[in-house]
Amino acid sequence: MLQWKHVRNGSTALLIKGARRVGKSTLAEEFAKNEYKTYILIDFAHINKQINDLLDDMSDLDFFFMRLQVETGITLYERESVIIFDEVQLKPAARQAIKYLVKDGRYDYIETGSLLSIKKNVQNIVIPSEETRVTLYPMDFEEFYWALGNKTTFTILRKFWEMKRPLEESHRKLMRDLRLYMLVGGMPQAVDTYLKTNNMQFVDAQKREIIELYKDDFNKIDPTGRASLLFAAIPAQLSSNAGRYQVSGVIENQDAQRVAAVVADMADSMTVSLSYHVNDPNVGMPLSRNIYRYKMFVADTGLFVTLAFWDKDYTENIIYSKLLSDKLDANLGYVYENLVAQMLRTSGNELFYHTFPDDNNHNYEIDFLLSRGNKLLPIEVKSSGYKTHKSLDKFCEKFSSRIGERYLVYTKDYHKDGETIYLPVYMTGLL
Repeated sequence: MLQWKHVRNGSTALLIKGARRVGKSTLAEEFAKNEYKTYILIDFAHINKQINDLLDDMSDLDFFFMRLQVETGITLYERESVIIFDEVQLKPAARQAIKYLVKDGRYDYIETGSLLSIKKNVQNIVIPSEETRVTLYPMDFEEFYWALGNKTTFTILRKFWEMKRPLEESHRKLMRDLRLYMLVGGMPQAVDTYLKTNNMQFVDAQKREIIELYKDDFNKIDPTGRASLLFAAIPAQLSSNAGRYQVSGVIENQDAQRVAAVVADMADSMTVSLSYHVNDPNVGMPLSRNIYRYKMFVADTGLFVTLAFWDKDYTENIIYSKLLSDKLDANLGYVYENLVAQMLRTSGNELFYHTFPDDNNHNYEIDFLLSRGNKLLPIEVKSSGYKTHKSLDKFCEKFSSRIGERYLVYTKDYHKDGETIYLPVYMTGLL
C-alpha cells in the first residue's frame, strides 16, 4: 500500500479485494489515518441518502467535492487527502467514476470490495483500468504471531529456512503454535476473540457467525442454494480422498460443468480456493489445467475446522481437542492439506495438482505443484506415514527432466533424505 501511494502518486486508485470480514475496511482506514492529513470514508453498506444521491452525478467535480466536504464536515487537502469507497461493489456507479476522479488528480482513492466480479455488481458499467489491485487474505502464520505480540519467532524461522537447518528443540514449540493457529484461524475477529478471552468456545462461536454470513452471501449470488451446499461439503469432500471435488455426490443430477458459473462466483467471493488438475504438469500449468476437475479448500483453515463439525456443538468438535493435544488422527489429515493450500495461496501461488494411474488402476497424486523458473516443485502432504512417499517418487521418476526440488510437507522437523526435502508444515509459506 505504501508502494502504491509513493510510486503511483495518484495515477491509480488502490482496490483492496478480499472475502467478507477479512479486515479490508479496517486496513484501509488505518492506512488513511497514518498516511494522510485527512480522509473521508464512504461506506456503501451504511450510506446516507444525500451522499448516495451525490455520487449518482459527478459531472461537475468542483461541486461534488464541495458538497462532499459539507455533508461530512471533513476538509480535503489537495494531494494530502484520500477518499475511501468501502464495499464499492454495492455502488457500481462509484466504481465506474474512479476513471474520472483519478484523472482529476486532486486526491487519492482507495476502494474495498468483495464479490467484485459478480454479474449484478458490474452490469452496465465500464470497469476502470485505473485501479491497482491488491488482495487481502486471512492472517497468515507470521501475522498470527504478530497478533500474539511475537515479532521474533518467524524472523528466526526464516533464517533457519535460508540455512536449510532443522530447528531441533524449537520444533515442538513451532508445531504447538501452528496447531493453535489452525484452530483459531486468520480471520481478524476470531483472532481478536481469542486474544480477549483465551476461550476456544467463544472463538468457535465467532467463526460460526462468519460462516453464516458467507452462507447468506452464497444464497444472494445463487438463490438455488447450490453454492451453500458446495461450500458446506468441502470437509467431507477432502476427507474422501477423491481425486477431485465430486459435485454429483453433493447435489443430485449436477456435475462440474453445470455448476461452473456458481463455482466461479464462489472463487470470486474469496471464501474458497480452487486447486485445478493439470493434465500436462509443466511450468506453463495454466495452459493444461482442467477447469472442470478441481479440489476446493476453505480460504481460512480456522473456518474449515468449524465447518467440519458444523452440525455438532463445539464440545463435539474432536479436531480442537486432538490438535491441542497433538493427537490428530490420520483420517483427519485433510486439515493439514487445507492449511497447506491456504499457506501456498496466501504467499502468492496459484494452486495446481496432478494425478496419474499406477499399474493396479489406482492413482498416484501430487497434492500441489509449484513452478520456479523452468522447473516444477512437487509437494506431497503427509500428516502421518511419512516414511513412504510413492506418489512423489513415481512422479519425479516420470517427469525427471522437469523437476527442481521435491518436498514432503509433514509435522516433523526439517531434514533432507536423498533428493527429497522433508519440510515442517510451518515452513510452507516460505517456499
